[in-house]
Amino acid sequence: MKSVGAWLLAGVLLLLGNSAHAGLQLRLKTDGLSPAQQQASQALIDEAMAKLPPSFIERLDRRIDVGWTDDMPANAYGQATLVSELDLNRKLLAGLTDGSAAKEKTNRPHGTVREELLATVLHEITHIYDRARLWPSAERTLIQRCTRRFNSAGLIGIPDECRGQNGRRFTISDDPRLLDLAGWQQYVGRRGEREQHNRQIARSPDLYEISSPKEFVAVNMEYFLLDPSYACRRPALYRYYKEHFGWAPPAQDTCSKSFAFLNAGNDFAKQPLGQVDPERVYAVDYLLAEANQNWVSRWGHSMLRLVICAPGRPRGPDCRLDLDQHLVLSYRAFVGDVQLSSWDGLVGKYPSRLFVLPLAQVIDEYTKTELRSLASVPLNLSREEIEGVVEHAAEMHWSYDGNYFFLSNNCAVEGLKLLRSGSNNSQLVGLDSIMPNGLLEVLKGRGLADTSVLDNPKEALRLGYRFDSFRDRYQAMFDVLKKQLPIKQTTVEDWLSLTVEQRREWFDRADLRTSAALLLLEQASFRRQLLLAQDEVKQRYLGARELENGGMDKANATLQQILANSGFLSRPAELLDSKGYGLPQPSEFGRLEAESSQRQKKLLALSGDLDTEVRKLLEPKRAAEIAASEANVKQIGEHLRKLHKASGGLQLP
Repeated sequence: MKSVGAWLLAGVLLLLGNSAHAGLQLRLKTDGLSPAQQQASQALIDEAMAKLPPSFIERLDRRIDVGWTDDMPANAYGQATLVSELDLNRKLLAGLTDGSAAKEKTNRPHGTVREELLATVLHEITHIYDRARLWPSAERTLIQRCTRRFNSAGLIGIPDECRGQNGRRFTISDDPRLLDLAGWQQYVGRRGEREQHNRQIARSPDLYEISSPKEFVAVNMEYFLLDPSYACRRPALYRYYKEHFGWAPPAQDTCSKSFAFLNAGNDFAKQPLGQVDPERVYAVDYLLAEANQNWVSRWGHSMLRLVICAPGRPRGPDCRLDLDQHLVLSYRAFVGDVQLSSWDGLVGKYPSRLFVLPLAQVIDEYTKTELRSLASVPLNLSREEIEGVVEHAAEMHWSYDGNYFFLSNNCAVEGLKLLRSGSNNSQLVGLDSIMPNGLLEVLKGRGLADTSVLDNPKEALRLGYRFDSFRDRYQAMFDVLKKQLPIKQTTVEDWLSLTVEQRREWFDRADLRTSAALLLLEQASFRRQLLLAQDEVKQRYLGARELENGGMDKANATLQQILANSGFLSRPAELLDSKGYGLPQPSEFGRLEAESSQRQKKLLALSGDLDTEVRKLLEPKRAAEIAASEANVKQIGEHLRKLHKASGGLQLP
């Protein structure tokens, strides 16, 4: 048993030890301050200390002197001038002292002058903490040499290959995970080098955050510590800070279980605002549209498919049957004009935005209109990774407005960045591919994509892993014609190249089965005529900029209104108040629903006007072809109904 003297000695040593490792201390410089100013300043400092995580205080084991200075721009609040000194703008001291700063509103994010002062103290101390979390000098020298080998001046972050065995010993602003979430993504093909520009610019609490990773860390630290809704608005970043510090401040009691999104479907009669609950997402598929001869589609198009279970259905394989619930995440170039320029696509003049589309529309768009097949390949992701991808997709839907480069920041690159940041799957780190079809092969090679579902074509079609181009169906219908009618053409393309009148001559000679085939082919022909008309109007629209053509004026104005009003479907943040940030909260849903519904009704009216006006702009020959195609569809449909009735109403083949 220890003596009383031994216990006292141990206590003294413990006190000495605690004194030697007291952690962070904020010391007010009192020179020139009145007692009231000292009291107000100390209260601010004490409140800042009370907001900081315990581990932050412990790790930043130093004294920081806090004072007031006149040597600061009028619009500035404060600045950490050295590793152990923090200056605040003396012009704000009077308001802090008499209490008016707590009531004085600002146009800055935190609302009042006092809240901005508190946020400034936390912001600047975070900079000191971030700088203090440096590598040991010897190891840092090796890292700097390695970094120089990978990149010229201006690199954001340290390449992962340079981190060695102590890869977790970095400043927060150099952490690869933080950079992924913040918006400084890995360049494709540059071995860990980070993009220089951050395009997560919508729904930002303070755009100063995207000026550099260091500022991003400090700005978000303000909101992590001061805003109880931060956990709901930026959930991934909230978890990052919480894990880093092993602690989190009191947060909003509950966050919405689902994420709001705007459905960019072409049915303007429907309410575009929707909700996706990550719990109902059974799987994430890599959805690949096969290549065609179009120069912008020669490598295919890369998308992600969310396999969402119908309400009430337990999460499982049967959810793949709920096709009407499934959504497609598609990064596309938002073209605010009918012109699609190869040069603009190469230099990144088109905005790259994350569209959320109904699966049915995507299937029709590719298989019926563009005659391209779709492959839907399941990705081998854990439950946590699936929900992370859904969450990050929602964040990108509301915040991202990038630049689309056909060869370097295209659909495949954007989709890969979404998967990497959302899932945090180690297999995706360092994975590079700029081609949609190449990305699928790389995912397969790393065991992340299960292409075996495509091995049996019939089963793949039945289970929804593959959606065939309608070209094969059209050919099958044409083969029915060949068996029943003495036509000379050998392929469906030859048949569709005939004039409307030449095809119409065969209608009266068709039996029930053949008439059904003819109807499908005439519908295909009509769709083809609309595509040709679309291209024709585009060319006339472009030519009208140089030629006097009064007939274009009204259609041009209508088209421009559609382009202007449809932008919200890919950049939904414009519908909300600029004071909000991050994921929309339930309190904002009412405004979202009202604004999106109003825009959608306008689009519905404009689309009808455009159809009327554009038809007036078609060349007479094209207009006649479209009208004749419509007449053909109507005539063969009536002929089919007569045959069906005459047969006694038997089931059509």
